[in-house]
Amino acid sequence: MGRNRSRRITISEIAAQAGVSLPTVSRVLKGRPDVAPATRERIEKLLEESGYLQNKASSTSKGRRKSSSGVIDVVALELDNPAVVEIVRGVEAALEKTELSLALSFTHDDQSEERQWLDRIRDRGTNGVIFVRAQDHTPYIQELQRRGIPFIVCNHFGELSPDIPSVGATNWTGGRMAVEYLLSLGHRRIGFIGGPASMRCSLDRVAGYRTALETAGVPIDPDLIRPGDFRLQTGYTQACALLALPDPPTAIFASNDMQAMGVYKALYLRNIHIPERMSVIGFDNIPFANVVSPGLTTIHQPLFDIGRMATTMLMRLIAGETLESTRMELATPLITRESCAPPFSGSLELGKESRQSARE
Repeated sequence: MGRNRSRRITISEIAAQAGVSLPTVSRVLKGRPDVAPATRERIEKLLEESGYLQNKASSTSKGRRKSSSGVIDVVALELDNPAVVEIVRGVEAALEKTELSLALSFTHDDQSEERQWLDRIRDRGTNGVIFVRAQDHTPYIQELQRRGIPFIVCNHFGELSPDIPSVGATNWTGGRMAVEYLLSLGHRRIGFIGGPASMRCSLDRVAGYRTALETAGVPIDPDLIRPGDFRLQTGYTQACALLALPDPPTAIFASNDMQAMGVYKALYLRNIHIPERMSVIGFDNIPFANVVSPGLTTIHQPLFDIGRMATTMLMRLIAGETLESTRMELATPLITRESCAPPFSGSLELGKESRQSARE
């Protein structure tokens, strides 16, 4: 291919050249049978010509911790969330100038998939693991610790013991900042759509929401706090529930941008204009937050940097170094765009078409 070998090709580039998705390339890397023969052949040819796997075999024989080549496993629940994609991009960027290859695994909250992943890392001599929003890590962490395989956790579920290395963001501060901004515009009835209750970041964001209201002396209305799961459809469903309240909010804080897009949909179907009649703010600042109309005001979670930082920490552990701190939290600044304005003073009475949409 005549590729400049001073620059390491990424798995994303392999996928783009082959015209397939990242998971398909990952399945080929892991030797999975569920790839069409012609597609597998095309991907394997690209992997070979690019030199992506040229050091994989030698890494196992040289020893896991002392070699600069080998395989880094990134384990996530799924890849349908743009936030996860951004973290993976950060991992790739950190690996670009190394001889380490990236292998992606998706558990889909399926115990059989999770057991298969554990079996695979036995076979391929994994050098280290990065967990990205995976479900309960405990059994895997214990297994990796038993085998002496370094690992890092990103955006973790539940509580982590102090000795577990992890990278995240200042979610409490970000949640508080989002609500403080809405309060500064004059909003007092602010709806909130949360994330999975098992995730630490979800708990921190709703805690920031509560703190901002309490500090401002604004009573907390439980009816304005809705559960979520970081999915677009849930943002839509919970926005509908908020709009159906006898006294609906004048602003909605969705605890991630995907749910904010669901809020946009609910408002669009009811002909409720943003930000004239409803303000919306998200969390993450995923790439399309600046593309939608109006541009989404959001809290920037440095997802790319989280992936890059996690990889840097992991490579230090692989080299046998000791981390100065096992817990890293990156700042979450407010990004103001066009989706927020002072509260609308009129009524959000739904029209005929909107009432039909609400029933559906």
